[in-house]
Amino acid sequence: MPRPREFDETEALEGAMNAFWARGYEATSTQDLCAATGLGRSSVYNTFTSKEILFRRALEHYIERGVRARAATLAEAENGLDGFRRLLTAVIDDELTHGRRGCLVVNTIAEFGTADAEICTRINADTEAHLASLTDCARLGQADGSVTRDRDPADIAEFVHSTVSGLRLMSRRGAAGPAMTAVADIAVAALARR
Repeated sequence: MPRPREFDETEALEGAMNAFWARGYEATSTQDLCAATGLGRSSVYNTFTSKEILFRRALEHYIERGVRARAATLAEAENGLDGFRRLLTAVIDDELTHGRRGCLVVNTIAEFGTADAEICTRINADTEAHLASLTDCARLGQADGSVTRDRDPADIAEFVHSTVSGLRLMSRRGAAGPAMTAVADIAVAALARR
C-alpha cells in the first residue's frame, strides 16, 4: 500500500509558482524549487515528474487564481467603469504589496515567445477568457451609462488588458506607485462616458 503524501500539493504548487514568478523558468533551479515547495528533490520529481511539468502546473495555478481574483473584483463593482477602476487599482496594489513581479503570464510570454505550443495555447485561452470578461464589463458600463459608447466593447477590453500588462511592466522596471496610479487614472478617464 502506498504511503499517503505528507504535504499539501496546492501549497507546493503555490510555492513553485512564486519561485518561477520571481525568477523565470530557466533561472529557477531544482534547489530553488525544493526551497519554495518545502519538498526534497526526490519528492519534487516523484510528485511533479519534471521541472517542465511543474512549471506548467504552476502556470495553470496562477491562471486559475487570476480568473477568480478578476471575477471577484469585477463582481464588487458599482458599475462598469467602477469595475475597470477596481481592476487597475487591484493590479497596482498587488504589485506594490507583493514585490513587483509583474504578471507570470506576461513574463512567460517574454521568456518563451512562441517556442512552446502548449504554453502558447494555454496563455491564448486565458487571454481570450480575460478579454471576454472585460468585454462584458464594457457592455455593462455602456448599458449603465458609465462607460463611453464611442468605442466597441471588444476594443475597450483590449485597451484595459493592455493597460493591465503595461502597469505590470511599469512595476517590474521600478516605477513609483503614483506614476502607476496616474496611468490607471488616465485609462479610467478615457473610458468614462462624457
